Amino acid sequence: MLKEERAVSTRLETLHEVRREGIRSAAACLARAFERDPVWTKVFEGVPGDKVALWYESAVRYCLVYGRVYASSDRFEGVVALLPGQYADMTMWRMLRAGSMKSGMRMGLRMTMRATQLLRIFRPLEVDRREHMRDREYTYVLIVGVTPELQGQGFGGTLLRALNEESDLTGVPIYLETETVGNRDMYEHLGFESLREIALPVVNLPMWEMLREPAS
Repeated sequence: MLKEERAVSTRLETLHEVRREGIRSAAACLARAFERDPVWTKVFEGVPGDKVALWYESAVRYCLVYGRVYASSDRFEGVVALLPGQYADMTMWRMLRAGSMKSGMRMGLRMTMRATQLLRIFRPLEVDRREHMRDREYTYVLIVGVTPELQGQGFGGTLLRALNEESDLTGVPIYLETETVGNRDMYEHLGFESLREIALPVVNLPMWEMLREPAS
């Protein structure tokens, strides 16, 4: 049993597990990673970069309480934030408990109103996720990103392959959503299947809902 538990964590142990002292570094990495992302640039149009970074800080704080956050190394080239499926929906109460609202209070009124709009934009994803994964245990990839100048150098693949290995050893599938064709193709190369393509309300941009089943 001890040998099996050690095997499950082997590749993950090569990653840098983010703790409280790394919250801002992880958030800064993710904010830069999504600077040109079609959905998030539309959502945060006109919002100063420092305020946008606080949104990612809220997400990292949430995952540190309810899930896990890893960086490719202590240099934070890439970051992935994970949740057990039962905590995939970021309710107000859970965010309060996680301390995510501390970041929210620093965002200011304009950003807070924009964050409220996010609930409407991403609500269809929550509905579909519950439908796809009903009564199943799964790992939810809330967010994964690599700083722009290092994209294409394998840092994202390093993070995801570690998760794939864990999934294969534990038998727990991985679920995520992505917003570009390039990302969709990358995830398919890593064993994910596209379950559904939807158009997000308000921003009218596509998202792909994807699932990777453990290797049998």
